[in-house]
Amino acid sequence: MDWKKLHHLPLGGWKEEEKEEEIEQPIIERGVKMVFKQWEIEVQAPSRGFHLITADILGKIDIRDIEVGLLNLFLLHTSASLTINENASPAVRRDMERISSQLIPDGGGYHHYFEGPDDMPAHFKTSLFGVSLTIPIRKGRIVLGNWQGIYLNEHRDTPLPRKIIATAFGEPKWGD
Repeated sequence: MDWKKLHHLPLGGWKEEEKEEEIEQPIIERGVKMVFKQWEIEVQAPSRGFHLITADILGKIDIRDIEVGLLNLFLLHTSASLTINENASPAVRRDMERISSQLIPDGGGYHHYFEGPDDMPAHFKTSLFGVSLTIPIRKGRIVLGNWQGIYLNEHRDTPLPRKIIATAFGEPKWGD
């Protein structure tokens, strides 16, 4: 141990000198001004399962004036969830429902079943998948991979209207 690199702490302890790490430069860096926007979006899945809602979300928000930022989607429910996955093949969405239902089956002797045998499994799937997504914004558009889409995962047998709070924030466009 190099004693010259140790510093005495006020309460009698010692700590090793911290090394400064080199920070990687961001892709885009500018200004001070920020834009914050928020929408409440209602969507309804036609049935239990995993449903592509990217177009529904994009049709109800306007982020064209944000050069670089983030879009946060927050689902206000405990029996549905959000995720990002493949947007091309409907078979992926059917398989996602099949796998999640096999992993966490309805019924199953759960203690919480007030709203039926799909009640507790829906809550668990919501915790497993989550209720929030954060997606980058670049040049007024969300940045998703070529085959990525936003899913609403409805975990109940009887779908309800679902509310999503969409919050976009970032630096405004700098001009064309």
